[in-house]
Amino acid sequence: MPMIRRYQLPDEAATVALAVLLADRLQPGDALLLDGPLGAGKTCFARGLIRHLSREESTEVPSPSFNLVLTYDTPRATLWHFDLYRVNDPRELDELGLDDALREGITLIEWPDRLGSHAPATALTVTLSLTRDAAGPRQAELRGDTTWAARLSDLPVAFSYGADV
Repeated sequence: MPMIRRYQLPDEAATVALAVLLADRLQPGDALLLDGPLGAGKTCFARGLIRHLSREESTEVPSPSFNLVLTYDTPRATLWHFDLYRVNDPRELDELGLDDALREGITLIEWPDRLGSHAPATALTVTLSLTRDAAGPRQAELRGDTTWAARLSDLPVAFSYGADV
């Protein structure tokens, strides 16, 4: 998939700001693949996106590592949050309701490399990466097909963030 945008994320607030920008553009049937190593900010991104879509800053958003999938009712659609870190075989995904999520809701998938052939071809991939040291800034790269490129064409090249985000 071609790269759409790349952002420097100097802190957690920037990661949340990016999640909010993308959340505002999501609609039922969309899949967002959240990729990156441990500690890259996937959980921070997911929390920001889910809290923004639910319109409740106090929404409890635990990492679904233990349960593998959690759902959230939002005004726009049911959001399905999958954490596939503990999935060893893509056949396990049949039991998690992945097909229903992709068809009916907004789907956020951490560790998308575990999807195998189940990876949705029309997903937007957000890859979070660390710079030289884990305590330093992070980077986000957005990749998607031409439909995503068009939908995200109004994203700023760089963005500011703060208390109003």
